[in-house]
Amino acid sequence: MTIPISTFKRIKILSLFILAAFALACSSSNSTDSEKTYHNNFQPGQIWLDSDSVHVNAHGGGILVYEGVYYWFGEHKTAGRGGNSALVGIGCYSSTDLYNWKNEGIALASVEEEGADIEKGCVMERPKVIYNAETEKFVMWFHLELKGKGYEAARTAVAVSDHVTGPFTYLRSLRPNAGQWPMEYTEADKTQTFESELEWWTPEWMEALKKGLFVARDFEGGQMSRDMTLFVDDDGTAYHIHSSEDNLTLQISELTSDYTDFTGKYTRLFPGGHNEAPAILKRNNKYYMIASGCTGWDPNAARSAVASSIWGPWKQLGNPCVGEGADLTFESQSTFVLPVQGMDDAYIFMADRWRPKDPIDGRYIWLPITFENEKPVIKWYDEWDLTVFDSQTVQK
Repeated sequence: MTIPISTFKRIKILSLFILAAFALACSSSNSTDSEKTYHNNFQPGQIWLDSDSVHVNAHGGGILVYEGVYYWFGEHKTAGRGGNSALVGIGCYSSTDLYNWKNEGIALASVEEEGADIEKGCVMERPKVIYNAETEKFVMWFHLELKGKGYEAARTAVAVSDHVTGPFTYLRSLRPNAGQWPMEYTEADKTQTFESELEWWTPEWMEALKKGLFVARDFEGGQMSRDMTLFVDDDGTAYHIHSSEDNLTLQISELTSDYTDFTGKYTRLFPGGHNEAPAILKRNNKYYMIASGCTGWDPNAARSAVASSIWGPWKQLGNPCVGEGADLTFESQSTFVLPVQGMDDAYIFMADRWRPKDPIDGRYIWLPITFENEKPVIKWYDEWDLTVFDSQTVQK
């Protein structure tokens, strides 16, 4: 069959049109990708795309600064109601400007081994990593719950690595300070006894709790440890701050010089106060802590405190959040306070907006911390960048 010349021309024109459309689509796609993967500000509560145009997956996280680079470690979530269990492990991202993040992969993976502490399906929460200059090791601590056991284990776990992004080698899990009394305990405190059948939430029970009811209960096996964070002081001493005593009391514990164990020195903070999600910073030789109440996955009002020593006494300062949404911490929960490198008096409040029905969709609430009358203040911004700290630095 002979095809007319006019038909050939139409086919040629159509082909050129298709190629041009394809090239335009590719160009538009690349432009869109470029827009998605480059950020010059923070947008709290919005999808935060990494350099691969994928939502950052590092929930309940903390940040380590090493050789001028920020490393963000967090829980790797998956889709669906089961996504809060550790089916993958703990991820790591890196950044040089805090706005744009590169996925560095899984720093500590859950394992297939049945019965292992970090078996797939366990709970690995709130990972924090610090660097030990003496051992030249990166040390990770996180809250661990054993597979299929709900939240009854209440353990903390430790892993180490020679490289900042891992892979980390899992060491062990434990309940802290087994066989140790809080540093403030007198000899009379150590020998006190409690009624075994006290009814929960009665005035008598609360009074016994404040005196150490659960400390005595857990003395032999170690104190409970759930929501936790790490803090390294100016002298290099590291501390493990954790929600303990059935989430009713925070405990601050000193770590050994290699950061992989507890010295046995610890104190109780606000017994019966029902605090969790601790985050800590040091400013002008004072220690500030931001925490939350205990309402499950639902947000509540943040609370803050200050002390001249890590060991206290701590003074409560109230809710650091102000403005609309402050009563629910802008629908989020604290996880870490990040000092911004190269800037004076600049701290970022890091929090999570949890999505228990679809954890992978959890959002990040990063907001600047300012100080008014020596109290931390957190205000909402739809968008902001690091220049927000310029005025505070001048005012200091």
